Amino acid sequence: MEFHHITVLLNETINGVLNNPSGIYVDCTLGGAGHARLLLSKMSAEGKLVGFDQDPKAIANAQEAFYNDPRLILVNQNFERLQEHLESLQLLPVNGIYFDLGVSSPQLDEAGRGFSYMQDAELDMRMNPENTLTAKQLVNEWSAEQLAEILWKYGEEKWSKRIAEFIVNARGQKEIATTGELVEVIKRAIPAAARREGPHPAKRTFQALRIAVNDELGVLERALDQVIACLAPGGRVGVITFHSLEDRIVKDKMNAWRGRCTCPPQFPICQCGAKPLAKVITRKPILPTSEEIEENPRSRSAKLRIAEKL
Repeated sequence: MEFHHITVLLNETINGVLNNPSGIYVDCTLGGAGHARLLLSKMSAEGKLVGFDQDPKAIANAQEAFYNDPRLILVNQNFERLQEHLESLQLLPVNGIYFDLGVSSPQLDEAGRGFSYMQDAELDMRMNPENTLTAKQLVNEWSAEQLAEILWKYGEEKWSKRIAEFIVNARGQKEIATTGELVEVIKRAIPAAARREGPHPAKRTFQALRIAVNDELGVLERALDQVIACLAPGGRVGVITFHSLEDRIVKDKMNAWRGRCTCPPQFPICQCGAKPLAKVITRKPILPTSEEIEENPRSRSAKLRIAEKL
């Protein structure tokens, strides 16, 4: 089975999170298993790695790639109920957790998944094929106001209202069933002068739809809320993000773990009871090198942040 994926910030992530070769680690986004492969190569026979992925193809790929490795435990779920799954496996607390967010290359490159604006396919975008909501439903059933809101909120698309109006007009004539049909609608909505500069005109809309279909930001927030409870003291969490919306959530969460008082300045005594839970290891995020970007252009927007439980 082919599941080729170039892993981003590989050494930086594993070296940043691994602190005990005999420890328990969690790969929340197994994908092509690049991070998992490196981590397993550095772990002792006593170590354990739990790999989460909601895509059954990623799980099947890992079963084949790491056949019979007793250190690897695979969970065909997304990481939203991280603590619950680790409790059921009796593997708490753990020594390290890492997330490589975004879409893996095989998902983008497999036309039938409907993630890519570069290949014509049925509008889908589900990371978990068993989920009910698809991009096709969203595009054809949500109101112009709802569409405009998610295009602005999740895609930071300045033409969000205009694109939403064009989508509603187009689907009034005929259902928008494929990625190619949606791309044509988006191109008609964005003025020619704006299309000539910047990224592909459909990039932000496709990002927004993918995030909405998979509730990516909500899932991330809920998972990060469980991380500190899952880590042993001295355990580390590393998160690779690919756009500003994810990075802002991670940065804000890690700052909150530092226990900064959030009381109004006029309060003479702290009332919020803020206590430091973790220290942030990366004052600024770790970015890919120019060599990595040249080898893998998709890594260009990647940022890695690491924190350590106190």
